[in-house]
Amino acid sequence: MDVKGEKVMYTLKVKKLIEDAKLPSFAKAGDAGMDVYAAKELVIMPRETALVPTGIAIELPKNTEAQVRPRSGLALKHGITVLNGPGTIDEGYRGEVCIILINHGKEAFKVEKHMKIAQLVVKPIYEIEIKEASELNESERGTGGFGSTGGW
Repeated sequence: MDVKGEKVMYTLKVKKLIEDAKLPSFAKAGDAGMDVYAAKELVIMPRETALVPTGIAIELPKNTEAQVRPRSGLALKHGITVLNGPGTIDEGYRGEVCIILINHGKEAFKVEKHMKIAQLVVKPIYEIEIKEASELNESERGTGGFGSTGGW
């Protein structure tokens, strides 16, 4: 949305690196994540990881990143998830998009060619200046770490 609350359309350029690669797609209008697809068949054994090629390269809109996120159905039904989720694809990366999957399940999992394996969510990024400081402003949370808000 822009400052007036109007929807802004951005373009994600996708280059097929292999002829039969599937382009990312949204399952439904309004979805945040677009599905990405495996470019080849492979098997992931229990407690093993695999780098799954998609057969595509992307050009993100200026000042954005793509977050690689797991698919909830694969996680629930098979224990398959994105190992470094969310993974980050930087704006300047032009190589093949590959997805690191891990099998937390008890059985071998077969990745089929053209299977939906993850989601990409394109998000804005901000230019950040890093500045050393001798003091930081106080906050309500302060130095409270893991579990400090009573969630454990």
